[in-house]
Amino acid sequence: MPITRRFFLGAAALLARWLGRPSPTSAGPIAPSAPFGKEFPNLESLTAGEWWKKPRPKGRSAPPPMNVPRDEVVAFALYTHDHGVLKITAQLYPLLPDEPREARLEFRRDGQWTEAMRAPVLTPGWSAHFRVEGWDDTRDVAYRVRHGDRAVFEGLIRRDPRDKDVIVVANLSCNSSRTTGLRPEILENLKAQDPDLLFFAGDQTYRHTEHTAGWIEFGLQFRDVIRDRPTITIPDDHDVGHPNLWGENGKRSTLSGNADGGYFYPVDYVNLVQRQQTWHLPDPVDPAPVERGITVYFTRLRVGGVDFAILEDRKFKTGPAGKIPRMGPRPDHINDPSYDPRSIDLPGLVLLGDRQHRFLREWGEDWTGAELKAVLSQTAFCGAVHMHGSRDNRLLADLDCNGWPQTPRDRALEEFRRVRAVHLCGDQHLAVVVKHGIQEFGDGPYGFTSPALVNTIYGRWWHPLDEKPGPNPVPDSPLPWTGDFKDGLGNRISMMAYANPAKIEDERRRGDGYGIVRFDRKARRVTFECWPRFVDAHEGDRAQFPGWPITVNVADNDGRKPVAWLPEVKFEGITNPVVQVIEENSHEILYTIRVVGDRFRPPVYSKGRHTVRYGRDCPDGPVLRGLTGLPG
Repeated sequence: MPITRRFFLGAAALLARWLGRPSPTSAGPIAPSAPFGKEFPNLESLTAGEWWKKPRPKGRSAPPPMNVPRDEVVAFALYTHDHGVLKITAQLYPLLPDEPREARLEFRRDGQWTEAMRAPVLTPGWSAHFRVEGWDDTRDVAYRVRHGDRAVFEGLIRRDPRDKDVIVVANLSCNSSRTTGLRPEILENLKAQDPDLLFFAGDQTYRHTEHTAGWIEFGLQFRDVIRDRPTITIPDDHDVGHPNLWGENGKRSTLSGNADGGYFYPVDYVNLVQRQQTWHLPDPVDPAPVERGITVYFTRLRVGGVDFAILEDRKFKTGPAGKIPRMGPRPDHINDPSYDPRSIDLPGLVLLGDRQHRFLREWGEDWTGAELKAVLSQTAFCGAVHMHGSRDNRLLADLDCNGWPQTPRDRALEEFRRVRAVHLCGDQHLAVVVKHGIQEFGDGPYGFTSPALVNTIYGRWWHPLDEKPGPNPVPDSPLPWTGDFKDGLGNRISMMAYANPAKIEDERRRGDGYGIVRFDRKARRVTFECWPRFVDAHEGDRAQFPGWPITVNVADNDGRKPVAWLPEVKFEGITNPVVQVIEENSHEILYTIRVVGDRFRPPVYSKGRHTVRYGRDCPDGPVLRGLTGLPG
């Protein structure tokens, strides 16, 4: 049956009644002044109740006004599309009681704007969501979101850049709300660099109890690049109102600082944040909520032949309080130099959790539409930091990073290594490129942590106590402290570059900036760039932080040294297949990669027997068993 306007309005009205929300065709009742209960009257206070009567917050750190001209109520929109499904989230300013609770999506084709669908504006939160199936990703299409008679926000759905040799990704995080206003210097550089994908790794806003106001503020700052390219936004601790976050599968946190694990604010507030920031991502691969009904969003997105796994490295992680001995001023900070890192790597501690590991394994075997792979998450899988908060606050270990717990950390990095994926993240307020070590230095994948976009919240520094480089320093680096180190948790890392703040009190010298990552599909190389906030990208590489750019070979994300090579495999009827190599004695999958050409001699890391499987997009074709390696 065709979906007519009458059918839509009727269905939307029924859904609205079921959800306790106004029908999208009508003006709505005033939203409750405390939508999350009497225990949390301060949540969303700027956008709920009779919000238009409330005095505008004042001061240098005040958010933008919520009461805007009515032709501006569609603040911004962001989207992704993956294999035929387009998803768009439109963020509106709060609406007045006499305004319709409905937004409209239109596309421009053949010179004409045509309405595609309508969606209710959900409260609290004032967002509307559109899903279009059967999307043709081979051409650019202009879109606009409308509300009422006058409000409109326009953008461009870009075609998938599968014909480009180099896919460009912007890596951004930590957008301090203490510095208000627009970000013109960052925006102009991003426009010039023209990324194919924007990745905001978390802390898009630090307005802990006013996410909608903070989210609109973020949107105003970046909407002129968000409007016309796919964008990934994933919430981190400050987005959900925490100083730090160990989600522990969704339980309730009751300890100040939240180191006991779980979430402090109500489930509906956490879900509101996730709806606003992640609904537009491809559907979750395993959508079952965690405890208390908190939703999940971990998924994958393919752009131009690069397959991105989007993880939730906070949601399942164990909180340290009560699980390990306290060895510092806080349950999550360790500054006892006599402690043994193995003493806190205890059985039962969780990092990504079984569900995400299952996802990574399945993602690693499915290369449909992919030539290269990458992993995106909130924070780093090591503690590549010495000074925290100030130049004189040296900490040995910070359990907020993904360097702890160590055994699950190694397990996660092994999954990245199996597909030779780089890892991109933010959170740490210090830009670094490291090569992870698992069993040995350099045997794991590369990781790039972006700098803070605006670094006013919590500065960090890389500064070894002995002020010496580690073994195997980067040749000719302008930075003094590169090379092999163990972090405070005992993890092996090879420091390749870092961008310490020169003077945290000086806006232009405190390390603000962002990353650009270039995936060269043809050459199978990845280049990491690190750009200070107050430079002109047209000046070229000399404008980057010292030590960047860094170019690495995709193959080197597996840094293990082969001890033998299996006999050459010739692929009948397939070019550039997906090849999987399994060690038969341990049943371990050594790697699953897409190779170039019609033949391949697999490297292996033991002299025993191995199985090789291969196929066009996954290793589901011929199987060769009992292969033994010979020296190369």
